[in-house]
Amino acid sequence: MPLRIPSAVACLAFLAVPVMAQDQVPAAIAAPGETVVATMHAEGAQIYDCKANDGGKLVWQFREPVATLLVGGQTAGRHYAGPSWELTDGSVVVGKVSGRAPGATAKDIPLLKLEATSHRGAGKLAGVTTIQRLNTRGGVADGPCEHANTFLSVPYSADYAFLKKGG
Repeated sequence: MPLRIPSAVACLAFLAVPVMAQDQVPAAIAAPGETVVATMHAEGAQIYDCKANDGGKLVWQFREPVATLLVGGQTAGRHYAGPSWELTDGSVVVGKVSGRAPGATAKDIPLLKLEATSHRGAGKLAGVTTIQRLNTRGGVADGPCEHANTFLSVPYSADYAFLKKGG
């Protein structure tokens, strides 16, 4: 017989990821009046494409994230282009950047605030209004971009907090 975890315990597991306390979040990505409904750790890569900028110089340009979302060391979903977050419960939220703050070092991608622009499914991410990217490590493209249309995969990790208004 499969192990059944009571829903209250499952909900607490989503909140067990250690993230920055909301009162420590930089003002540029704060979400006053919103409540955290889930937090997850992401391990993956930021993918860059070598393309010419407006001046014709080849530079690394961000293409997409590819990451696994983890809770308690177990896969809870995935993060991919959109940017989108999709959980194993079938819920999906897509966001748009609305604020940013620097990462801890020059090699860390920025902390972000994203406004939810669309949802799919009725799971944990249904009704999420804001996503915060916190505690970033790595992910910044470094080194020469010498050949157009080549890709660079840069490992990164981050914590994502999913919030709702009036939650």
